Amino acid sequence: MPSFVIAEKCDGCKALDRTACQYICPNDLMVLDKEREKAYNQEPEWCWECYSCVKICPQQAIEIRSYADFMPLGASTIPLRGSEDIMWTIKYRDGRIKRFKYKIRTTPEGSIRALEGFPEPSPEDLKNPLLMGEPNIMGVDELPTLKK
Repeated sequence: MPSFVIAEKCDGCKALDRTACQYICPNDLMVLDKEREKAYNQEPEWCWECYSCVKICPQQAIEIRSYADFMPLGASTIPLRGSEDIMWTIKYRDGRIKRFKYKIRTTPEGSIRALEGFPEPSPEDLKNPLLMGEPNIMGVDELPTLKK
């Protein structure tokens, strides 16, 4: 289910030019209604349910109704991001609460060089069935094949 903003909790990140959820959304779905000073998901059908907006929201005003394979029906999940970890709180329909704490990555913004060490791509690479870096990135000289 896509993300949705609880209007009563949202303060539009104090009506700055960009809200935290706008900044973090990988699909540019979150926008700020300048009149109401509230954020909202402008295209819910395109939401990836990546939880980026949920985790970054300082007011905990964004939720995602999770699928049953992730969480039981009727439960809710609330992440609380600290400086070194994220505390996930799962509230079940019957009132039970479970909490999980996970460390967060603390690399400086812009410091990751994802393509470092890889050759420049070429149009010929589109004809190759292998993914970038295969098989070397997997630590093998060649990928196994099925014998016919």
